Amino acid sequence: MPQTILIVDDEQSIVVPLRFLMEQKGYNVITASSGEDAVDKISKFRPDLILLDVIHPGFDGFEICQIVRENPEWKDTKIILVTTMVRDVDIAKGLAFGANAYITKPFSNSEIMKQVGELLKPEMSD
Repeated sequence: MPQTILIVDDEQSIVVPLRFLMEQKGYNVITASSGEDAVDKISKFRPDLILLDVIHPGFDGFEICQIVRENPEWKDTKIILVTTMVRDVDIAKGLAFGANAYITKPFSNSEIMKQVGELLKPEMSD
């Protein structure tokens, strides 16, 4: 069964190419354009990974990150913040709220795919 990625961004110019890229790599993709929509879809679909913009309507990306990390049922969900916020303090805040990675816009497709691949690679058992 393919892994599921939730893309949370209110800019279609970001969502459309990211969705295409992820689907080309065999991932199941769902999208959300607001914080509330994102939390609803996380609850319904339990994505393996969230590509999460910080700035969008409703809950911001930091708040969504915190909501996911506070729910024990979602503890294994990977989160990559994808944002225009480039200050060190913003990056530190995102990682402190539980993001697994922080990528700044504009980004390269190879950078996104490398992070997604690393976070979704199968766990090695002993």
